[in-house]
Amino acid sequence: MATTLAPPPRHVSPPQTARRRIRRLSRRRPGKLTYLMLTAIAFFSFFPLYWSVVVASQDNSALGKIPPPVLLGGNLWFNLKRAFTMVPFEKALINSFLVAGAITLSVVLFSTLAGFAFAKLRFRGRNILLLSIIGTMMVPTTLGIIPLYMLMAKIQWTGTIYAVIVPAMVNGFGVFFMTQYLSEAVPTELLEAGRVDGCSTIRLFWHVVLPAARPAAAVLGMLTFLTAWNDFFWPLVVLTPEDPTVQVVLSTLSAGRITDYSLALTGALIAILPLLVVFVVLGKQIIGGIMQGAVKG
Repeated sequence: MATTLAPPPRHVSPPQTARRRIRRLSRRRPGKLTYLMLTAIAFFSFFPLYWSVVVASQDNSALGKIPPPVLLGGNLWFNLKRAFTMVPFEKALINSFLVAGAITLSVVLFSTLAGFAFAKLRFRGRNILLLSIIGTMMVPTTLGIIPLYMLMAKIQWTGTIYAVIVPAMVNGFGVFFMTQYLSEAVPTELLEAGRVDGCSTIRLFWHVVLPAARPAAAVLGMLTFLTAWNDFFWPLVVLTPEDPTVQVVLSTLSAGRITDYSLALTGALIAILPLLVVFVVLGKQIIGGIMQGAVKG
């Protein structure tokens, strides 16, 4: 009886084996443990905001109960009226919007201009100047408070929002961030092709560099707006109590011998809402910029 031999095993190259393994892994659905971890992360991330709303909707006496309340109460509108009555909250919101908006626009514009110059233009002393700008990031901001206040007093800007806006119109982090991004996002060949077509440097920046820098500009804008909105010490020093920003007003709400936590967290809730709106508006650009940077890395 004739015996048949088994066919020899097919030789599979290592790259092909790796591709098949990646395909099998990509077809697997996330397990229950993954969904459980994601649910826990989402819960612990959302709970502080929910707890702020719960506290803002209660009175101060309800917070001392055991167990503490976990459902919404009926005092939210009353606490909102108290917050706007006890302190100039409306004036503080307007000032914070003006300050944070002006600082964000100026930082994004000037940082993109400087980043384009350092990344794609060749001029004498470029590296030394860039290192000097990066070196300013190592100096603590509090070291410049006294000389900065003396300068603002000399030009008679104390008590005005110009003293808060102008010193923060550009920073070293923004310049460094945009320089690193534009050095990879804008090909030098594209700029050379534009110069061959007769484009000036300003037109290249406006039509080529600025559209390419949109994801990074969104990330920088969000970080700058968040920093300017949450700034407390310098507005407290240079502005008057009658013309404050949101963070200064929040410190006033939480002051006193007995802290009214429902009132303080009502003010904090009002201060958080603009930040959520900014993230929702710029979220698509921010996520696109993060993903683009991850792909490049």
